[in-house]
Amino acid sequence: MRKHVRCAMVAIALAGLTLTTAKAQEKKEEEKLSFTLSLNHDAFFGFNPMLSGAYKLSDKAALTFYGIQWGAGTGVAWGNWTEFGLGAAFNAGESITINPQIGFTMGNLLSSFTSGPSVVGDGIVPNVTVNLNSSKMEGQLYAGYYAQLRNEGALGANYVHYWTNLGYKVSPMFSLGGHFEHLFRDGGSNNTKFDQYYTWLGPYVQFSKGIAGLRLSAGANLRDNAANTGGIDFYKLAFFVNL
Repeated sequence: MRKHVRCAMVAIALAGLTLTTAKAQEKKEEEKLSFTLSLNHDAFFGFNPMLSGAYKLSDKAALTFYGIQWGAGTGVAWGNWTEFGLGAAFNAGESITINPQIGFTMGNLLSSFTSGPSVVGDGIVPNVTVNLNSSKMEGQLYAGYYAQLRNEGALGANYVHYWTNLGYKVSPMFSLGGHFEHLFRDGGSNNTKFDQYYTWLGPYVQFSKGIAGLRLSAGANLRDNAANTGGIDFYKLAFFVNL
């Protein structure tokens, strides 16, 4: 009888140890995964929330992914445009991260210049993001090429979109700096017109605490006399949460 009791106790202990080990391993895996939610709004695109994620492979590398819901703003006219992408991030020193990615769009902006049906695989978006985050400085460089992947209308369109910003951390909760951003159309099927949409330049201020923050960028549209510029001034507001 005592032997059976001891065996049962050993079995229970082993089961408990196995469960504890499994939970510890699961928690360790979860800690490798991080998310950043950005609720963005600007003068041209309207509301365009973005969720980005990273799965840590090592101290210097991670798998990355992202999604952007462009369709909530002026994108309604673009077939509820949506973007999803995958890539990898690499540390270049203690404060710089380089993140090349490949994105794909759903909608009709690239495949038919909004004239045709909304489709999956509307376009392909090779892009790269470089982030700077040190004890005193912060910054970001983004460059993406939006290329037509399908031809669903008389016209197709390709776009170049890039921005850069650089700021100084006045305190752990407040920083300020400058923002430059440019968007233009670069041809497409049966569509060779070169449209300058906007060239934005101005300062930004950012407030942050813990995992959350707010950034306002505003200034001048240097192409205020061009078509489709979104206004003579620009403004961008972002709420972000790191999860």
